[in-house]
Formats: sequence, structure tokens, C-alpha cells
Amino acid sequence: MSIGEVLTQLRPDFPDISISKIRFLEAEGLVEPQRSASGYRRFTPDDVARLRYVLTVQRDHYLPLRVIKEQLDQLDHGMELVADGERSITPYTAVSAKNTSEDEVVLTRSSLLEAAGIGEELLRELESYSLVRPGRGDVYDAHALLVARTAGELAGYGLEPRHLRSVRSSAERTVDLVEQVLTPLLRQRSAEAAGRAEEVATEIARLTTRLHAAFVDAGVRRLQSR
Repeated sequence: MSIGEVLTQLRPDFPDISISKIRFLEAEGLVEPQRSASGYRRFTPDDVARLRYVLTVQRDHYLPLRVIKEQLDQLDHGMELVADGERSITPYTAVSAKNTSEDEVVLTRSSLLEAAGIGEELLRELESYSLVRPGRGDVYDAHALLVARTAGELAGYGLEPRHLRSVRSSAERTVDLVEQVLTPLLRQRSAEAAGRAEEVATEIARLTTRLHAAFVDAGVRRLQSR
């Protein structure tokens, strides 16, 4: 495929993709298209799948390109992302914007520190308050990355992990509310009920998040008006 045909395939999921972006990813070694006799780039379906993986993980999980390249290199050599083989990542040929999940981002401790932009001391504090937890094989998923990155940004305002326990407690209470609604659906043990439960959980999460933001916004405005 030409670079224009690649853009046509990727734009439905990545509206901001451009020729310059693809060329940049090529320059960074994340994709290596072949060249025609006249020097034009020619992309294979595997090249497009590779680009889709890079763009998906970069957009959904905020990983720096160096970490993404490390993952791709490991995938190219057997699709294992941890040395002990206890967990693996979905091959990039199967990843799309619609099926990426937390289990498809697997980071070592050093990779998490770099991707989140935090230091070892802050990560130890987050772990001491159970705000971040490694999984089997001492690797971290996308949830750990999001919490660590956000905690790092909040630390810039003087908020330490001990201050964030109330945020987690509030989230856990919201999950309890969701569970009360979902329990009758989950007891039905049918595919239709499971699908309905997923829709309900997503909608309740959206509404309670909006309500929480509204209360926080109102409280902040009261502080500013003093």
C-alpha cells in the first residue's frame, strides 16, 4: 500500500493521523516500510497493524515511544513482554482501538517509572498505600500507569499518596453502588444479562463520575469566592 492508502485505513480510528506522523514513526524505528524502485514507501498489512498498535497504545495508555519500541522488539522475538513468561501481551497484529485492554499493557518497574514520569520513592509510597500494585511477575498494567502518572502530577501541587486514600475510598464506595445494581443481572447467568450488566455498569460509572465532578467543581468555586 502507498502511504495515502495507509492513511485511509487508519483515519477512522485515528482522525489526527497524518503523513508527517507516519514518517516520524518510521524515523523512530517503529515501522520500516519497503521502498519501491522509484523510492516510494510501500506498506504491507503487517506494517499497518504495527502502526495501529503504536497509535492505540500511545493514545490509550500514554506510553512513550521508547517503551512502545521495546514492546514491539519483544513481540518480534516471541511476543513475550516479561522474562519469566508468566504474562504476555496480545500480538500487535490482533490489537485495535476496540479491543485494547489493561492486560495488553505490561510494564516492568523501570518502564513504569519512565512512562509515568515519577521517581522510585513516589512509587514506593503509592505501593505502601496500595494505590498501585504490581501483578504476577512483578509487572504493571495500564491502571497502574494511569494512577502513577496522575499521582506524579498531583505531587507537583504538594499532594502526597497519603492524601489520595480518600479518593480511592470514594471510588470503592461508588463500586459498591454499582454492585448493588448489577447483582440481580449477574445472577441470571445469560449472555444477554451479561451484556446488559456491562452496559449498565458503564453508564452508572459515567453518571457517578459526572456527579462527583459536579460536586468537586461546586466546592472549588465556593473556595474561590471566599
